[in-house]
Amino acid sequence: MASGGVLEIGQEGAAASADASEARRQDAALLVRLRRGDPDAFELLVRTHQDRLYDFCVRMLGDREEAHDLVQEIFVSVHQNVRRFREDAKLSTWLFRITRNHCINRLKYLKRRGRGRSEVYDEATALFAEGGGTAPGPDAALESARERARVQWAISQLEPDARMLVALRDIEGLSYDEIIDITELPEGTVKSRLHRAREKLADLLGRLEP
Repeated sequence: MASGGVLEIGQEGAAASADASEARRQDAALLVRLRRGDPDAFELLVRTHQDRLYDFCVRMLGDREEAHDLVQEIFVSVHQNVRRFREDAKLSTWLFRITRNHCINRLKYLKRRGRGRSEVYDEATALFAEGGGTAPGPDAALESARERARVQWAISQLEPDARMLVALRDIEGLSYDEIIDITELPEGTVKSRLHRAREKLADLLGRLEP
């Protein structure tokens, strides 16, 4: 049985490596088309990545309308700069790097306008108002929605750098190598800041317990 387990682990590792190689091949092929100005290639890029980038923007900005507008600006920037992509990282990582920079700039802009802590997540506000932050009884869907609202609210209370690391690692599931490429921070700094952010999140969520 032990040998079977080892074999399965080896097979999983090989499959992951094959998937990564295929993803790199697809990225390279898409980049060739993008650099030629192929409109269908750009449409494919948008369809493939827009939802994840939008979710990341929502968690960074705490405002769905701002996130929607920003994602459009991000893809305009991507379209203008795709020929400058040096392929020193995965295409998805490069997109998150651009998105991270746009989010930071937008947060600074909102702060100057006195909107640094905008009303975060309309659904979270409604759920807390409806239930006082307590979990409902038999309605599992509503309970799940309230739990998501708690987590979203707690993330919004973090400082932007901490919010970013939690979103990239714990929500988007990116590897530490990818996060290092996106943030341009040393690995030790990423891990220590993420650890502190998780502790703060746990404390905030603990305060919401009935």
